[in-house]
Amino acid sequence: MTQALRSKPFNPMLALHMLESVSETSTPPSPPQPSSTTGSSTAQAFPVRQDLYDEGYSDAEYQQMLELYEGTLQSIQEGEIVKSKILRVTESHVILDVGFKSEGAVAIDEFKDLAAVSPGDEVEVLLERLEDEEGSIVLSKKKADFMRVWEKIRHAYENDQPVDGTLQKKIKGGVVVDLMGVDAFLPGSQIALRRVPNIDELLGQTYQFKIIKLNKRRRNIVVSRRVILETERSHKREHLMKELEVGQVRKGVVKNITDFGAFIDLGGVDGLLHITDMSWGRVSHPSEMANLGQDIDVKVLDIDWDRERISLGLKQLQPYPWENVTERYPVGVRVQGKVVSITNYGAFVELEPGIEGLVHISEMSWTRSVRHPSKIVSIGETIEAVVLKVDPEEEKISLGMKQTEQDPWMMLPMKYPVGTRISGKVRNLTSFGAFVEIEPGIDGLIHISDMSWTKRVQHPSEIVKKNDTVEVVILNIDPENKRISLGLKQMIEDPWLKIAETHPVDMEIDGTIVRYQDNGIVVDLGGDLEGFVPQSQLPIPDGKSAESVTKVRQSVSLKVLEVDPIHHRIILAATEFGELPPDEPEPPPTEASSDDESDAPEAVTAESEDQPEAEAQEASEQPEKEPPTA
Repeated sequence: MTQALRSKPFNPMLALHMLESVSETSTPPSPPQPSSTTGSSTAQAFPVRQDLYDEGYSDAEYQQMLELYEGTLQSIQEGEIVKSKILRVTESHVILDVGFKSEGAVAIDEFKDLAAVSPGDEVEVLLERLEDEEGSIVLSKKKADFMRVWEKIRHAYENDQPVDGTLQKKIKGGVVVDLMGVDAFLPGSQIALRRVPNIDELLGQTYQFKIIKLNKRRRNIVVSRRVILETERSHKREHLMKELEVGQVRKGVVKNITDFGAFIDLGGVDGLLHITDMSWGRVSHPSEMANLGQDIDVKVLDIDWDRERISLGLKQLQPYPWENVTERYPVGVRVQGKVVSITNYGAFVELEPGIEGLVHISEMSWTRSVRHPSKIVSIGETIEAVVLKVDPEEEKISLGMKQTEQDPWMMLPMKYPVGTRISGKVRNLTSFGAFVEIEPGIDGLIHISDMSWTKRVQHPSEIVKKNDTVEVVILNIDPENKRISLGLKQMIEDPWLKIAETHPVDMEIDGTIVRYQDNGIVVDLGGDLEGFVPQSQLPIPDGKSAESVTKVRQSVSLKVLEVDPIHHRIILAATEFGELPPDEPEPPPTEASSDDESDAPEAVTAESEDQPEAEAQEASEQPEKEPPTA
């Protein structure tokens, strides 16, 4: 029969049709009973439909056919890893043949390398269920991969062995690592010894990891690269502790750059190269001196193993620039340099790397009043200066810009001898005088006592106004202190010699009250001439004050008692007061410069008759005030 069966071609579809028809087959009409041989159980499991006998097969042939078809099916169970063949690939799934009566499908995202997936390839998958609600077989490649490598992962975890892995993609809190085909989680804190600024640069890199957490039920694997690095650093640190010494020059790699310096990997231990130890010159940012990943030679300055701190230096590999600085920059020599910094008090000029000098604001111009150095120089500008002072111990050099030109003040005494008459513009008013511009940047002072021969000037604004052009006389020039004294009243002859002649003693004259003083009143005699009437020479009742019985602008009859042309004073006696003037509103205050220091104090113009001559002179004349430096 077997020979006869083999003479007919095997039709598996016919056999499958026989199996699928079992559930539809009713009791067959008197089918032939198979012999009680090996295969009786199969005959019971797969009853044959009556219409199949029309194909011309005998019962034995049909039985043999069923046994052959059963051999084409794999004996598989749920939870097993089976081999399958890729039939085709769709947009969302890979269709597999696992040797069962129906095909299986696996989500395409379970295949890490889609480029390597092609029909005909064999892959291992996990049979999760033989049949789901839709009658489809349920397969998983991801779980099969996990089960295959689980034992290796468990063994590495239990024996604290490192495993190789590749960083795949960045997720919240860390990175997904491909660990022998299985996804593991690498927390962000376990990537490196320090925070990684850009994790994307590490993706695709393969490193060694330690498995620090394992949960098969949840298929959770947590790995750490930091543990590996800490172990390596510990070994290297022990080695470095034995050989690292202060003063050594070591080669390192720039690991990180901050605002205050750069961290250098010395081969297991990091040292700090502070910004102040990078160069003898000025460094704005460490990135000017070092780049990430750069190989660099540094000198070990200090070691503190307890605090795990190593201080490194770069400038210490270069000669100390302040050595023999007095020979290179002697006092008086002209130098050129670049302005590297500007402060309120001056500008710092770099003469060479590590050597800077200060041009003080007072050394920038002979004539200009510099409010801020930025008005004269700017950062990056190359200037010429003269060395004024060198202090190697304090690492300081004083420079002067104005010394590159001749001091114009030294030429002024020859250019403007005392007595020279010049004209200038009033630039500023103060309570003690007026500043007049002689030349651009050079001012002289007209003291308030040199503004009028006869009038007691209370404020310079009574005589001159700001921006007025006036003619003055040079009274004194002090080049050392940069001061020029000017006189306005000296433009005319001293009138007091003639006043003594035109105002003899006992001469009667009329005047007007202009102001009151503690011991008398001041009267205007006309022609800018003022006289003083002591309290004892006023015709007022005892116990009364002049202010209580008289008013300013009230006329008064006077008699000359004394004329002193040397001390510029005239003493009078009042014989009679005129009528009281009508009340008038007070005039607006005298307009003065905004630069006035303070209101001028009222000066004493005369003294009583019984005052000693020396005291009278002191009272009648204001002391000469030294003008401030122009």
